[in-house]
Amino acid sequence: MSKKAQYFVLRPDQREPALNVIGTKVTVLAPNATTQSYGITFQQGDEGTGPPPHSHHWDESFYVLKGEIEFLCDGKSQACKSGTLVHVPGGTVHGFRFGKSGGEMLEISGQDALAAQMFTAINNEIPVGPPDFPKVLEVLKRHGVTVAA
Repeated sequence: MSKKAQYFVLRPDQREPALNVIGTKVTVLAPNATTQSYGITFQQGDEGTGPPPHSHHWDESFYVLKGEIEFLCDGKSQACKSGTLVHVPGGTVHGFRFGKSGGEMLEISGQDALAAQMFTAINNEIPVGPPDFPKVLEVLKRHGVTVAA
């Protein structure tokens, strides 16, 4: 019998520090293990930062809070401003870039996602500065993420 998820309230002063995920600040608000379902992160990026096109088995949704973020999904690019929701089904090749003056968004990852673990591993294993791409690819692969060619 699995343990039922408990309600919780997470105030700003209770959050863990933001992770450095190759130039994007990622604050894990609720990992999948805590909710026993989905995960939630808050992401902030400077202009031009963001992941390359990639895919993974879990669904993911993004809600743009501030700025403009260019999303690429299945080869189609779309500029998304504050108030826009982008849903990406598992297996879809996608990526994004923060636009002029950067931006902020919430990311909600689907059940069985490894997003929080991946973000933590990148923060812990990839030093600040120009990234060691072979090492980044190895960390991503370990967490079920495939970078598109």
